[in-house]
Amino acid sequence: MTDNKFALPIHWNDYEDIAMSLYEKFGDDFNESKIYRIRFTDLLEWVLALPNFAGTREEANEGHLEQIQSAWVYEWRDNQ
Repeated sequence: MTDNKFALPIHWNDYEDIAMSLYEKFGDDFNESKIYRIRFTDLLEWVLALPNFAGTREEANEGHLEQIQSAWVYEWRDNQ
């Protein structure tokens, strides 16, 4: 696990960074089909709770959440 103390802030359009953080947090608890079934309300809360996440709830939109889901699936696939 990396020390996040000196990590750069993550914003809504940093899809790959968010996906990597979600994969680090949840590992293989979520496979491809489960990732695509996550409710956006849950995904929003998980992203907002990530260390170094600097975005706000108000900046979130469905497009961001869809991109994060897709990037998370690719991250999961890369680790299989």
